[in-house]
Amino acid sequence: MYAVFQISGFQFNAEVGEVIQIPSQSVESGSKLDINEVLLLKKEDNLLIGQPFVEGARVEAEVVEHGKNEKVVVFKKKRRTKYRRTQGHRQGFSEIKINKIVAPEA
Repeated sequence: MYAVFQISGFQFNAEVGEVIQIPSQSVESGSKLDINEVLLLKKEDNLLIGQPFVEGARVEAEVVEHGKNEKVVVFKKKRRTKYRRTQGHRQGFSEIKINKIVAPEA
């Protein structure tokens, strides 16, 4: 089974057993996460497309860990004025494991 879901304004592809990184969520490591915003669901030959979401479908996941991505360096410069600014940023993420994809009953 295959699903496309939305969380925190981003869309992700998922299959059962897969581990993916999503934007940082405010839940504890090891806790369960239910995602109800499923946009597309594929089960064998059956394809369900939501408008915008598939009703009754959900993705059950478990939060594995939290962390930060690689540093992105932001460098600003204006020529001939001795203006230079360097700043770094590390975006937080939550790593989740997809345990189950639940299809609507119909």
